[in-house]
Amino acid sequence: MSKSILISAAGLTRTFGSGENSVIALNDVAIEVQAGELVAIMGSSGSGKSTLLAALGGLDSVDAGVVEIEGRALSDLNAAESARLRRQSLGFVFQDLNLVSSLTIRENVALPLELDGIPSKAAAAQVAAALEEMSIAEIAHRYPDQVSGGQRQKAAIARCFIGQRKILLADEPTGALDSRNSEDVIRMIRNKIDQGLAGVLVTHDAKIAAWADRILIMRDGAIIEEINSAAGVN
Repeated sequence: MSKSILISAAGLTRTFGSGENSVIALNDVAIEVQAGELVAIMGSSGSGKSTLLAALGGLDSVDAGVVEIEGRALSDLNAAESARLRRQSLGFVFQDLNLVSSLTIRENVALPLELDGIPSKAAAAQVAAALEEMSIAEIAHRYPDQVSGGQRQKAAIARCFIGQRKILLADEPTGALDSRNSEDVIRMIRNKIDQGLAGVLVTHDAKIAAWADRILIMRDGAIIEEINSAAGVN
């Protein structure tokens, strides 16, 4: 039985600026990602990697093309529906993490559930399970500036996977980590993908990209090469 396609995009075009100062960030890009599949995107700075990720997550608009998440075209959704889709279906992990400094690690992880009005008892159980899975239960009461960079990144991943989210979009999630923490983080991401999520990972690190099922190489806003990777590295 074929796996369901959770991310589908075609004809994505995005230009910044105008006239002589215009820059083509995306040039007719197409991508599909199935459940249980991790796709890594590589390329030099300015190749369009982060712009593509933002477009796939509805964080940035495109000039042309269609993005579908779980079969729903982002362009068909109003502002409230788009926000709900991002909150409930998409998990974002970025290098700057976006953790709320005034909230504890536990409160940061619980935030998406609170925004969705999940009863506190049910939310507490999910948060506890997520923290345990990421091996950071012992720092749940601490604040982001009281823990290490690796622990903050694991907290961001725990928040990303809380609830019923089926899609991961990650932009250089290991860029600020040492090799040991980088491997811990990518292993956790790979485990989640193997449980049936779909993921797109932007990285400059070939060792991290090797954990993906496919590697897409971008240049000048276009995908110029696709490489089948040795997925599930242990």
